[in-house]
Amino acid sequence: MSTALAAMNVPVDLAVIDARLPTLFLSDAGSAERFWEFFAANIRNRNTRRAYYRAACRFSGWCEGRGLFDLAMVKPIHVAAFIEELQATHSKPTVKQHLAALRMLFDWLVVGQVMNGNPAHAVRGPKHVVKKGKTPVLAADEARVLLNKINATTLVGLRDRALIALMAFTFARIGAAVGMRVEDYFVQGRRGWVRLCEKGGKQHEVPANHNLDEYLEAYIKAAALGSDPKRFLFCTAKGKIDALTDRPMSQSDAYRMVRRRARDAGIKTKIGNHTFRATGITAYLKNGGKLEIAQRIAAHESSRTTGLYDRRDDDVSLDEVEKIGI
Repeated sequence: MSTALAAMNVPVDLAVIDARLPTLFLSDAGSAERFWEFFAANIRNRNTRRAYYRAACRFSGWCEGRGLFDLAMVKPIHVAAFIEELQATHSKPTVKQHLAALRMLFDWLVVGQVMNGNPAHAVRGPKHVVKKGKTPVLAADEARVLLNKINATTLVGLRDRALIALMAFTFARIGAAVGMRVEDYFVQGRRGWVRLCEKGGKQHEVPANHNLDEYLEAYIKAAALGSDPKRFLFCTAKGKIDALTDRPMSQSDAYRMVRRRARDAGIKTKIGNHTFRATGITAYLKNGGKLEIAQRIAAHESSRTTGLYDRRDDDVSLDEVEKIGI
């Protein structure tokens, strides 16, 4: 923990990764305190906090390299030049995220009377229109092969099968999945339900598909989790033995597991945690599901976002290219 944070009694997990204050925000005690308040009080999502902090550090480093060590010296032309240079090495979404981070941070500093104006406000980012998501998607039969290839005679195998099925059948984000407690799987109306706390703190409940119901019941029974409803549902394994710890799986733990299971199943597509969200939505829509219902299950604010996960047109494209008879 940095000296500044220690003096403010801020726990490190409420701040950011290395808790290092970028040079640009060392102008005075007010700017340093307001900087930490922005991340600790204004941003609740840890992933957003981490990404915005890195953007602030990168801009501070850029300013240092050009002799700018005081916030009062930063003008719109500097932010514009930073964004222009960033476009040469980073993708458009990353550049837009950096600009959004600077706008929000400088707004926070202006409200706190640390700065007189927001130098990022008038700067325009690159245009970026997305009509189709880039998340790798599995066909329904591939997803079934993946689940069937998992060794369900072991506790870790039962855990992995249940977690993958949860993401596929409920369209859950990995953060919501690994954050579940045992009590978040419950019976209502004679069938299993799943309670998820999704992005932005949105909590919603989804009925479990009969396959997911079976997988969760088998896993919870084998792991003897029923007696401890407050325990995390998906926990890490104890080394190479078939036993679980009390520590919840992280997103990176789940990613490594998914990649390992894909290799074992002979799947060459470079899938990740988010693959199952897109796979589930696409399979649902292919089977006659409605976009507005998929939106509700996925807890999306807009059906346009849900539509980015709809990859049904991929099959049409593949059929068409096979007509090229050379």
